[in-house]
This record gives sequence, structure tokens and C-alpha cells, in this order.
Amino acid sequence: MSVVFDVIALIHGGYVPLFTAAYYMIAAGIISGLLAAVFGAIDFAAIPRNTRAKRIGAMHGIGNVIVVVLFAASWLLRRDHPGDPGAIAIALSLAAFGLAGVTGWLGGELVDRLSVGVDDGAHLDAPSSLTGRIAR
Repeated sequence: MSVVFDVIALIHGGYVPLFTAAYYMIAAGIISGLLAAVFGAIDFAAIPRNTRAKRIGAMHGIGNVIVVVLFAASWLLRRDHPGDPGAIAIALSLAAFGLAGVTGWLGGELVDRLSVGVDDGAHLDAPSSLTGRIAR
């Protein structure tokens, strides 16, 4: 939501209340991202080594750590003036948002395609959903 608020604020000539709302949304996102990491780490620890799921899980987790770091940097840059974030703070949020799209897809691969955390009998080496091949 912070990126949506930032974009709308920019469209409306730097609308301060939306920039301020984005600042608080980032704080909430950082906290929830750190909480989600705990449960992700638990799931990741249960994935057997040398499986596609372990590789995808590592990319998903590392990517999400980078997302949280980018948003945290954006939040720190906004801290003194939440209503006037500056270009670098907004750029960091946009970069985090883009990377979150990729890590979100990887998370979808883990849950939907590989059934990590869903089915104890999951096929942890199923091919990518992008291949069009059936997971067996």
C-alpha cells in the first residue's frame, strides 16, 4: 500500500497526507515482514536438501530479506520528514515493490507448485510452472 500511496501522492503534486500514510504503511510492512520471516524459516528448515524446493525457498527468503531492507532504508530516509520523502526514498520503495513481485511468485511456486508447508508428501522437485509441464 505504501507504493500505491506514494504514486497517488506524486500524481496529486506531493499530497503530504498520503506520503505520511505511506511512511506508516512501510513501518507496518517491515514489522509484518519480520514476523513472516520466522514462519518462513521454520518451513525452509523442514525442506530436504538438494531439492528444487530448497533452491526456490532460498531465493524466496533471500529476496524477501532484501525487500525488507529496501523498505527499511526507505523508511529511515523518510523518518525526519514523513510527508516529504524525497526521490531516493520513493525509488527504494519502488525497487522493493518490484522485487516483492518476484519473491511473491517464488512463494507461489513453493506453495502451489511444490506444496511446501501444505502437503507432507509434496513433490519437492516439480518443474517450474513456467515450463508448462505437469507436476508429478
